[in-house]
Amino acid sequence: MKSMNQRLTTLAFAACVIALTAGCSDANVASRNLSKAADNFEVNRRIVFYNGITDTYLLSIEGMCSKGNDDTISKLTITCKVSPDTYKKHYLGLSDNVTYFIEQLEPLTAGTSHYVVNFKPSVIIPDVRQR
Repeated sequence: MKSMNQRLTTLAFAACVIALTAGCSDANVASRNLSKAADNFEVNRRIVFYNGITDTYLLSIEGMCSKGNDDTISKLTITCKVSPDTYKKHYLGLSDNVTYFIEQLEPLTAGTSHYVVNFKPSVIIPDVRQR
């Protein structure tokens, strides 16, 4: 157990060092904190897909949604929380004439004087159950 505590302490220290050396402005800190809140399904959003040639809206997704972290120029993923333990993931193809924008529907308080660090014990601590 002591080894796990040392790892967590080291990880927290490394995160603080990175945060302090980043030289971020208040706007960058607020933006990063809002992004983390969205990734934790705390931000109500509307994602709209638009065809620039036909000037038409193709699709709209609304709710507590997070944009994927491994998206590419031609692929986008949106994951939405639909109930406390239920999620839906949408895969969308993008092209040279289809674009999207993500709108935050309500204001959210985001501190600019501190970073938000979220530890997920289920990710850090390995599953030791017998298989």
